[in-house]
Amino acid sequence: MKNIILALFAVLSLIGSTSVFIVDEKEQVVVLQLGKPVRTVTNPGLNIKAPYPFQDKIVFDDRLLEYDSPPEEILSKDKKSLIVDNYVRWKIVDALQFLRTVQAIPTALSRMDDIVYSELRRELGTHDMVDIITENRETIMDVVTEASNKATLDYGISVIDVRIRRVDLPAENEESIYARMEAERKRQANKFRSEGEEEAQKIRASTDKDKTIILADSYKESERVRGEGDARAVEIYARSYSADPKFYEFVRTLDAYKKLIDDNTTLVLPSNSKIFELLMKK
Repeated sequence: MKNIILALFAVLSLIGSTSVFIVDEKEQVVVLQLGKPVRTVTNPGLNIKAPYPFQDKIVFDDRLLEYDSPPEEILSKDKKSLIVDNYVRWKIVDALQFLRTVQAIPTALSRMDDIVYSELRRELGTHDMVDIITENRETIMDVVTEASNKATLDYGISVIDVRIRRVDLPAENEESIYARMEAERKRQANKFRSEGEEEAQKIRASTDKDKTIILADSYKESERVRGEGDARAVEIYARSYSADPKFYEFVRTLDAYKKLIDDNTTLVLPSNSKIFELLMKK
């Protein structure tokens, strides 16, 4: 009797150990019934199933996973060969579907790699190299992520993020591409220099024009002022002469005397000249 009780206890313990299982918060479990998936357990804690071999379980990771794809050669829109190294963040969102379609992680990675590479090749093929390696990379990768996620949902997989880690040029193409890039930069620089010289010529021409106009206006104004001064002087001379012609004549003669004669001057004058008369009177 004691042996029967012990045997019964052992059987119950075995049944209990194969019927009760714990789901960790980092895991999700698919319950199999006679080898076929029947339900998924995603809530962490204690769970019960039929004892083995009627029901069994397979555990899958419930965390965000990362897959680093091997570098692949992709052709851009402008026919540039690029070595693209990318990585994928993904998650199993439907463990039951995942088990039915791909069954295991290695198979899932192989399918996902094919899908992501196909979407990368298709999307990068619509963009020039400069867009891929500089300003539009983030937008391009968002498109690739969305398209890849749609394709992998059939396998119970959600692609959260696809990102390019680095982009390299094939070794045999680097030198020629760098030479073309340098030539393009020189052409652009020469274009800017030419445009700058053209703009400088316009500025110089405009400045010369303004200078000519300013000088002409200044000369016109100076001639006007000089004319007004001469007219004023003639008027003053006229009034002075009409007031006392003899005195005016005397003053003008003295002015001429100052301008013509100094200590080293020898004059030969006719006897009837005004200067001769003044000198003789002296």
